[in-house]
Amino acid sequence: MAPIHPLCLFFSLSLLLFATSQLHSSHHFCDVGMVYGETGCGASSSSSKLLIKGGTVVNAHHQEVADVYVEDGIIVDVKPNLKVDDDVNIIDAAGKFVVPGGIDPHTHLAMEFMGTETIDDFFSGQAAALAGGTTMHIDFVIPVNGSLVAGFEAYVNKAKNSCMDYGFHMAITKWDEAVSREMEVMVKEKGINSFKFFLAYKGSLMISDELLLEGLKQCKSLGAIAMVHAENGDAVFEGQKRIIELGITGPEGHALSRPPALEAEATGRAIRLAGFVNTPLYVVHVMSIDAMEEIAKARKSGQKVIGEAVVSGLVLNDSKLWDPDFVTASKYVMSPPVRASGHDKALQAALSTGVLQLVGTDHCAFNSTQKALGIDDFRKIPNGVNGIEERMHLVWDTLVESGQLSITDFVRVTSTECAKIFNIYPRKGAILAGSDADIVILNPNASVTISANYHHSRTDTNVYEARRGKGKVEVTIAGGRVVWENDHLKVIPGSGKFIEMPPFSYLFSGIDKADASYLSSLKAPVKRFKSTA
Repeated sequence: MAPIHPLCLFFSLSLLLFATSQLHSSHHFCDVGMVYGETGCGASSSSSKLLIKGGTVVNAHHQEVADVYVEDGIIVDVKPNLKVDDDVNIIDAAGKFVVPGGIDPHTHLAMEFMGTETIDDFFSGQAAALAGGTTMHIDFVIPVNGSLVAGFEAYVNKAKNSCMDYGFHMAITKWDEAVSREMEVMVKEKGINSFKFFLAYKGSLMISDELLLEGLKQCKSLGAIAMVHAENGDAVFEGQKRIIELGITGPEGHALSRPPALEAEATGRAIRLAGFVNTPLYVVHVMSIDAMEEIAKARKSGQKVIGEAVVSGLVLNDSKLWDPDFVTASKYVMSPPVRASGHDKALQAALSTGVLQLVGTDHCAFNSTQKALGIDDFRKIPNGVNGIEERMHLVWDTLVESGQLSITDFVRVTSTECAKIFNIYPRKGAILAGSDADIVILNPNASVTISANYHHSRTDTNVYEARRGKGKVEVTIAGGRVVWENDHLKVIPGSGKFIEMPPFSYLFSGIDKADASYLSSLKAPVKRFKSTA
């Protein structure tokens, strides 16, 4: 064998170093155990038959020590001491909790926003979700030039590389007869049963009260859920001008320009308009005591209002927005803003007492370079934080470990309630015979430390950096496939499915009776005699 020439050896080493650098710059994928199906870093394999043995199976209504048998992606049986054939993969879950895979009701993947696009697409964001025990999410489709159909088609294309199940909400950004007709198409043909109305972002996504009323009426007629981002956009615009005039241009200006009162005003206004139309309302990312109290008051009166907490609102406060380092401060910029200390504890209490019903993330991640677009003007900092991977861990550590939520309540707020609201229960959100085999094995005695150094999002920062807590997702099973185990991901681009969500969920029960009661209460029209004078 001929000796290797030194120059060839140099080029070989250079190529090896280049390949290694590329591997470790690829957003924490291969170096933490991600497997890209049959190519890339490794191969994914799974049996169509799976037995999860000896764990405590937890649903929102019940828990028991039992085995879970899965075949071809569907749960076949849930019983103690199940007997199965020899060709079944067995996972020992003794001493651990076996819970439904999480469903995140609020994400923004591959979203074009504020002059850039969110750093996580439908592959990287979903891979991060699976590593954190979330097996389905519902993303927001943004119309293209106001067209819902064009927006839907664009997002179908964005989701081609999905590696887990997903659904869509649809945003409404303008109103005319074409939009009204397209809403009907979305519900009856495309599997979308919810529409979002932005009361903020003046000049881009914000809509008027007139449009909101039209949208609420159409949602009611279609059996679709109306959702609102509740901040008074006109007042926020004025607040931003005021803060800039005071010479405040840094990230702290974001919070100062949109105080809790503006969130509360828009929340109350949307609730009253939904009550006027008599249709259910879903308030996304409730971030303040003020907005939460508006929801509590409405629910106490019997109005059908859903309040969505997000992890950032439950566990963060606004102190980091005043950090002298711009990179640190800017990563916390989201809307509505993270609030002052005290709001987080109040929102935790609201979730534990049922004032708020479920937990999402508003995962809308940008890296530090994108955030730097607003280095001289907080109004240009892309709004959004991460959370899709951290949600299940943080809810467990913050609320279950503290005793504020039971284990069955944990399942309810992270999975089951979302499945019920969006009308896909018990296919999703349950460990029952016939349900999809989206399952998480959680070890309550193991700990997790969160860091951008080894998370699976493509962003280079993490708003939960260095948080350590109890409760670790050790195994994630999506559609019957083991996709996260021993801190390794085994995900296949294109393996995710779009989940159609039918209209008229349980929230619409009794709406017709309430309408009839209202009409009978009018005591009108009054018959009057015309004057002959």
